[in-house]
Amino acid sequence: MKTLNKQWELDSIFQGGSTSSTFRTFLDELQQEIGQFNRKLETITAPFTVHDAEAFTQIVMTYEALNKQLNEAGAFVECLSAQNIKDPNASLANNRTQRLSAELDACTSLFENMLRQISDSNWNGLLQNGDLKEVQFALREKRELSRKKLGSDQEQLISGLAVDGYHAWEDLYYSLIGKMEITIDRNGKKEKISVSQANNLIDDSDRSVRRTAFDALESAWSENADLFAATLNHIAGFRIAVYKARGWDNIIDEPLDYNRMSEQTLTTMWAAVDHYKPKLATFMKRKAELLKLEKLSWFDVDAPLTQSSEKLTYEDAAEFIMQHFGSFNPSMASFAKQALEKRWIEAENRANKRPGGFCTNFPISEQSRIFMTFSGTASNRSTLAHELGHAYHQSLMNRLPYLSQNYAMNVAETASTFSEMIVSDAAKSAAKTKEERIAFLSDKLERCVALLMNIHARFLFETRFYEERKQGVVGVERLNQLMTDAEREAYLDTLDVYHPTFWASKLHFYITNWPFYNFPYTFGFLFSTGIYVQALQEGPAFAEKYNALLRDTGRMTTEQLAQQHLGVDLTKPDFWSSALDYLMRDVDEFLELTK
Repeated sequence: MKTLNKQWELDSIFQGGSTSSTFRTFLDELQQEIGQFNRKLETITAPFTVHDAEAFTQIVMTYEALNKQLNEAGAFVECLSAQNIKDPNASLANNRTQRLSAELDACTSLFENMLRQISDSNWNGLLQNGDLKEVQFALREKRELSRKKLGSDQEQLISGLAVDGYHAWEDLYYSLIGKMEITIDRNGKKEKISVSQANNLIDDSDRSVRRTAFDALESAWSENADLFAATLNHIAGFRIAVYKARGWDNIIDEPLDYNRMSEQTLTTMWAAVDHYKPKLATFMKRKAELLKLEKLSWFDVDAPLTQSSEKLTYEDAAEFIMQHFGSFNPSMASFAKQALEKRWIEAENRANKRPGGFCTNFPISEQSRIFMTFSGTASNRSTLAHELGHAYHQSLMNRLPYLSQNYAMNVAETASTFSEMIVSDAAKSAAKTKEERIAFLSDKLERCVALLMNIHARFLFETRFYEERKQGVVGVERLNQLMTDAEREAYLDTLDVYHPTFWASKLHFYITNWPFYNFPYTFGFLFSTGIYVQALQEGPAFAEKYNALLRDTGRMTTEQLAQQHLGVDLTKPDFWSSALDYLMRDVDEFLELTK
């Protein structure tokens, strides 16, 4: 395959990067349009009736268009901020888009208030308008959720205060990370690297490198723990105060609403995970034996079992992904080729990049951008496949009305995890030796550990932290203890060294727009596994059913989606058990091969 450029291309979206005059003009026009829309909504004094169908439809279309524009801007700023966390212009642009978001939130409060004032008979009649039929689900959902909130004046006040009293704490977190430098002692020399680069060393084949990186990171998080604790406490405090004002007692209610799933489904899923964890623990014990350890440490969980220093090239990883995407669904392969060749992916391994990976979408441009740091590991290849899955999912929805593209985070992980599975199974099948097969099985099972144990630890920590935060600020020592206790429980106490400052290192705890940014990953992993099992049973004919399911993710509840496209009930354990049974086959094979 020809050499691929590892830096993404953003000029086709807005030319000029963080100093783009085109982008500034776009924001100026958007601000003006939001202001006009707000004034229009404020003039509405009486509820809409079926006789006002045209005016009502126009308001819905304007609301949809403004959200589309704001998300185009937000995606661009996210890319700017991630590619260089020390870019002051990106920080300024981020602040401005957040303020625009608050202004549109104020419109949303008025819009939702307008929806809930319409009588039921008029409401049902208005939704029969041809232009609104495709967005009925989104409008019904917005109307129902609005009934759980305060009046529009109070919600507008909350949105306005959130810019400097809520979202700004998330911004501070990124700023703190941007100033962090991790000092690593390598070959007798002190070297300063970024958090992202240090994280990549945690799965190095050399245990001394892993330990050095882990200790250096743990030290860095500890040194700044008081700042991170203040940030986390203020984010949680703001959220709890808003929930209290709205009369929301259960801290998990909003995340469940965001994910369009019931608490019964979540409880059933975690119960199934707990039931299968002992089997997964046998893999971890065997891996410790193979590494000649009594127990794994936190920094051993993702350690490769071979000492090979061979690295994947970016081109080899891309070729492998496209080949095996094509074996399931040719359209996935052609999409991946387009994303790679059109430079929709930022993969360069360099300093000053944000840690982690993501896929963001530009709804007006109908393009996606993928962010990651590629250092040549099999895990990097899995990340690339994962993010390409996200982008493929969005590509199937680009032609739907924008309000019908808003899929929840839990099902957003469906296509990404499904894509990972295709590549992971292909890597295992392509293994030429017993040792290679063992290594690939280990890699797959490490992902199971991450999604069934690590994510569970995050969920347990966050749940307990929020309950304690209701009583007052939670200090650093207590946060460390809560984190360690959650890790011990989630990992069935299979490790000998835990990560007490994980609460400080994981940016997911600091995302203000998405509370409880954890359990949807486990849901998506198991949901996509269950889908994958059906795909294996049905063969190539399943591809179109898969595409149809993805297209509907923005216009059904999670339970409706599973029932209609898979014929399963997510509130019952059967589906979850079928997925976990499939995953645990790898444990059996791993144990057999490593006797």
